[in-house]
Amino acid sequence: MAIKLHASFAVHPGAWLRAEVVAPHGLSVTDAAAKLRVTRQAMSNLLGSRAGLSAEMAIRFEKAFGLQAETLMRMQAAYDLALARTREGEIEVERVAA
Repeated sequence: MAIKLHASFAVHPGAWLRAEVVAPHGLSVTDAAAKLRVTRQAMSNLLGSRAGLSAEMAIRFEKAFGLQAETLMRMQAAYDLALARTREGEIEVERVAA
């Protein structure tokens, strides 16, 4: 049986990265963007939870901070699924019989 977690356990990886990685290192958005060799806008959108974490960005964080890209991508997938579950009632499909 699969374990179901409440949607509140799903945290946007950008918010987590800001609070648990970027800020503790004393980095601004601009500093973090420079170190990861991305635009400030891309970093701002991610850390502000306005954009999802791409696989490439996950690898950049892995290389810069020693995090596991796979873990970050699982965090993004869990967040995306939790968000979709909030709209589950609006998703219409036709059931396919076995």
